Amino acid sequence: MASERLYLDYNATAPLLEEARAAMLVAMELAGNPSSVHAEGRKARAVVSRARDAVARLCGVPTAQVTFTSGATEAANHVLTPEFRMGRAPLRVSRLFVSAVEHPAILAGGRFAPDQITVLPVDAQGRLDLGALEAAFSGHDVSTGQAMLALQLANNETGVIQPVREAAAIVRAHKGLMVVDAVQGAGRLDLSIENLGADFLILSGHKIGGPKGVGALVSAGEMLMPVPLLRGGGQEKGHRGGTEDLVGIAGFGAAAERALSALAEIAALEALRDRLEAGIRAIAPDVIIHGADASRIANTSFLTLPGLKAETAQIAFDMEGVAVSAGSACSSGKVGPSHVLAAMGADADAGAIRVSLGRVHTMTDVERFLDVVKTINARRLARRASQPAA
Repeated sequence: MASERLYLDYNATAPLLEEARAAMLVAMELAGNPSSVHAEGRKARAVVSRARDAVARLCGVPTAQVTFTSGATEAANHVLTPEFRMGRAPLRVSRLFVSAVEHPAILAGGRFAPDQITVLPVDAQGRLDLGALEAAFSGHDVSTGQAMLALQLANNETGVIQPVREAAAIVRAHKGLMVVDAVQGAGRLDLSIENLGADFLILSGHKIGGPKGVGALVSAGEMLMPVPLLRGGGQEKGHRGGTEDLVGIAGFGAAAERALSALAEIAALEALRDRLEAGIRAIAPDVIIHGADASRIANTSFLTLPGLKAETAQIAFDMEGVAVSAGSACSSGKVGPSHVLAAMGADADAGAIRVSLGRVHTMTDVERFLDVVKTINARRLARRASQPAA
């Protein structure tokens, strides 16, 4: 086994970028509270403002439309609520629609009651069924309040890109609200909120090389906003109470700056992913690559080796010095079937291994991964050959 480990779990968390680390170290030296009016406070506030500007440019919005949170989960709980305001007027949302492959933070429905949440089906590639979406919004009783769709831009397990623009057109036609979980799309896809047709985007700092524990809710405008989840001293223009995490926000801002230029590197990342999948198919022709017939973000491969449990494979890779996930990191520590595979009609009990690459990886890393696949696959075939015939 190589002495240096190979980290292939960027969809769980990306290692901290040097730019983010440097920004955080500078912020650590600042004594002021961003809300204070003295010189020390103004210096701290300037750090928050620079980071807000970077996140805003990543999403194509004015800086005032970025609200910092403690992460994507808090942002989801903030925006997934029946209570909104359009300026000073209350606005009621009575139904939340989500796709069956959403991240658990979205499937939980935020502040909606369980009987206010409807789960919509996906096809065999894990893409939202647009016909079901149209039927759902057509059948919604608007006299009870507006309807909302929460849809991920790209799936955290398969990498499959959702038909967000098409879904947004349906939602708009029925005067509904659209929330896009853009966590896995940041730095990999265009996040222009106008192009996506979204009312709100959810972001996470640590998925793009920023620190853990910071995220953002980005809005398409300033008039329509959810009633605050955290009330306090009026920080974040009254949308999110509590003293801002100056150090975390500084790191998030630096990572957002880097993500702005990352789209230029997507072709190289996709070439690595394609070589990885071609190599696996050559080693194990019976491999199943989930979502392979759909558009996917360039760094992600979600694969099943028949007869080999995902948890077993994950441990085997780990012992060989390679870090991969058995599904999403939020649930990979728990034994249980993947809800994403189940929704796609695949064998959820067998599970799958998720390989997610980063900008630092090279073809040498891919070849090293494939060498480990050869070793693990040889054990799989040996076990199969030793089992008595049925």
